[in-house]
Amino acid sequence: MSPRTAPLSPLEHAHARTADEVLSALDSCPAGLSADEAARRLAKVGPNRLPEPPRDGLLKRFFKHFNDVLIYVLLGAAAITATLGHWIDTGVILGVVVINAIIGFIQEGKAEEALAGIRKMLSVHAHARRDGQWSEIEADDLVPGDIVRLRSGDRVPADLRLIEAINLRIEESALTGESVPADKNTDAVAPDAGVGDRFGMAYSGTLVAAGRGTGVVVATGPDTELGRINRLIAEVQTLQTPLTRQMGQFSKILSVVIVALAVLMLGIGFSLHDFPLADLFLAAIGFAVAAIPEGLPAILTITLALGVQRMAHRNAITRKLTAVETLGSVTVICSDKTGTLTKNEMTARFVVTRGGAYDVSGTGYQPEGEITLEGKIARLDDHGHLHAVIEVVAVANDTHVAEEDGQWKVTGEPTEGALRTLSRKAGFDAEAHERHASIPFESANKFMATLNTAPGGQRRILLKGAPDRLLDRCHQELGAGGELEPLDRAFWEQQIDALSAEGLRVLAAAARDVPASKDALALEDLEEDMVFLGLIGIIDPPRPEAIEAIRSCHEAGIRVKMITGDHAGTARAIGIEMGLGEAGALKVISGAEIEAASDEELQQIAQDCDLFARTSPEHKLRLVKALQARGEVVAMTGDGVNDAPALKRADVGVAMGIKGTEATKEAAEIVLADDNFSTIERAVEEGRTIYDNLKKAILFILPTNGAQGFVMLAAVVLGLTLPLTPVQILWVNMVVAVTLALALAFEPAEPGVMQRPPRKPGAPIMDRIMLMRVAFVSLLIGGATILSFEYSLVQGMELNAARTMAVNTLVVAQAWYLFNSRFINASSLALERMFTNPGAIVSVGLLGLLQLGFVYLPFMNTWFGTTPLPLEAWGPPMAIGVLVFLIIEGEKALLRIRAR
Repeated sequence: MSPRTAPLSPLEHAHARTADEVLSALDSCPAGLSADEAARRLAKVGPNRLPEPPRDGLLKRFFKHFNDVLIYVLLGAAAITATLGHWIDTGVILGVVVINAIIGFIQEGKAEEALAGIRKMLSVHAHARRDGQWSEIEADDLVPGDIVRLRSGDRVPADLRLIEAINLRIEESALTGESVPADKNTDAVAPDAGVGDRFGMAYSGTLVAAGRGTGVVVATGPDTELGRINRLIAEVQTLQTPLTRQMGQFSKILSVVIVALAVLMLGIGFSLHDFPLADLFLAAIGFAVAAIPEGLPAILTITLALGVQRMAHRNAITRKLTAVETLGSVTVICSDKTGTLTKNEMTARFVVTRGGAYDVSGTGYQPEGEITLEGKIARLDDHGHLHAVIEVVAVANDTHVAEEDGQWKVTGEPTEGALRTLSRKAGFDAEAHERHASIPFESANKFMATLNTAPGGQRRILLKGAPDRLLDRCHQELGAGGELEPLDRAFWEQQIDALSAEGLRVLAAAARDVPASKDALALEDLEEDMVFLGLIGIIDPPRPEAIEAIRSCHEAGIRVKMITGDHAGTARAIGIEMGLGEAGALKVISGAEIEAASDEELQQIAQDCDLFARTSPEHKLRLVKALQARGEVVAMTGDGVNDAPALKRADVGVAMGIKGTEATKEAAEIVLADDNFSTIERAVEEGRTIYDNLKKAILFILPTNGAQGFVMLAAVVLGLTLPLTPVQILWVNMVVAVTLALALAFEPAEPGVMQRPPRKPGAPIMDRIMLMRVAFVSLLIGGATILSFEYSLVQGMELNAARTMAVNTLVVAQAWYLFNSRFINASSLALERMFTNPGAIVSVGLLGLLQLGFVYLPFMNTWFGTTPLPLEAWGPPMAIGVLVFLIIEGEKALLRIRAR
């Protein structure tokens, strides 16, 4: 072989070329490469591994969590308190910033770790032919042109064009989404065939389920199919969540408004009232401190962190704080089928004989369920036709099903596992049959046969496999009365079509008696006198809880779309069972149709259709992008490495924790510990609750800051003595944020949270009604505070005592307003709602203790310029607080009347 012609790049369309053409193009042969030639090629193409991306250092990964507009607001507040010399508050605020960064650092996984998860899928060793001899080499050393041998249980070490395949079946669900291993052969296929239809290829990272084969390496490392997905993940841009977009925009607008008002305040005070510049500057700082809601980022983080904890108790592990809230705002959930909506456990559903069509209950490999005919339990002793079929599928079977650690697992073929479970449900004892010979399953024949002696001494050939192959070998069938009759092929083909139309994988059973002297089995023995017994319909069943979860999602206004690599018929059948549409109206879009559609056409297709079959990683990624282009907030679920790019691109990626690959888990924001789709529905509910609580926190914090800002602004504009000093404002901000605002993070879900549609994508976090309430409450509490201050001065109180009264009025009014804020629109006067959040009562009690210390402790009087007040001085603030509560409840009642 000449070094001149040795390829230095992956072979294009190897699946569409014959094995000889591929060998020729790669300048190789069945005897393999020489060690020298392999070394030369390795130096050119590099090792057979996926490149490790450059990783940020530990410090950079930590400090990137400070790069947030909300954190800038906190840092700005810390700078102001430091300027004022209030080091305790500076320390508190900086402590919140650092805690936020630590939580983010721990919770948020780097996206590049998805690539590390893919690298773990690669094989470590390979059996390659070098210098004419088979030897085990490091998989990293494989090069294009190497001849590699595959055996059952091997992980495929590189992309191979098969040149020999004997009963070879490869588990490719991580790449294709198909729930059963793919039969492999050496035939070329069309150039545009999808990965799941390239039967002459074995792809890196997949697992050999059965048989053996030999192939020539056509691509290694980054040029493999896994490498292509690896690049897709690296190239995918992660979008900001709706919450971070809204809060970022909100913070910018608020910052501009505060700066503009502070400048206006300076101008008015200097030009109209001739205030000293130093006093004006102090008032402007006080206004900024009052108006900036420095507690909001902390409350945001704490609320999300509490949501993460609650989700962990519900089997959803959140790797990114904002993901739970984002899941609460999704409008579309794109779900993989295999292992996500279905159990990824093949199950026999129907047995069709001339004696009737039997239904089989139960799912998965757990042998619990019943076989019924027309609603009545069918026992083998009373149903000879059923017994005959069960005998074949149980005895001509090399798979074992057993319980391990509380879970039933299959050793061998998943389809045969379903048949083994079926025989156990029927109570059939396969161990009593003695096997003398067998013909194993081969892709070319698509059947398996055994020669056995039954307990009664009768020797029989038992045959199971593809229905068309068995029909060709049968001239008779077991009739309705138990007698042998001529084969009615049209009837059986009609039954096969009916089962296939429901997405079932159909197998057939046949048998015939032979003399007791027969002890060998050959293909010729299957060519004559076989008796056709019946059909078995097998499916990867839907999770029952997933069906209910999809119904709940539909009630919540969320569309669920199934995106699978499986066949269209299977996708349609599962889609109907899942409740994704009616049988006559449910349309399935194929990967080829996605490929042919333009971006604009795909946006319309993605909007209109809910079922997509035979999809590749690029198709899933395009679908997510198309939905996002229409303004949808998209959640993508999956468990295979082929789902990872779409999971990373989606607004929130949800991976399966049990059956999910490491690559998928690392690319996702949420990992389901129980692989249960219904957990997603609960996560949506939790996300909506968190968003409600964030709105309540904002609705509470902004008017409190607005009231303080209004007090400072009004005092300067009207030329009054400042009712509050900057340090007193900081006190109010700190104690209110630590106590009252935090209580709203513990609010339970409001009734009907999953019966309302998702909020519109891009809708502002503050709607018109909320803005009106913020303004109304700010003026109400701020005005009451000014009146309290001025009245105290009129009553002859000294300045510090009047300011203490003003602070008490402000704090008590905010405490009463907390109970208004617990329900955005609903009445807070209902007795049954008053005690649903004990945290609110506790926080008000804690605030009361802190405020007593603020008024009566000597060192607090020194720090904050306050004065102890007589007991009766608490009456006016309490009366004002009650009045504020009742006025706002009246406003809410008016809004409810208008809404009706």
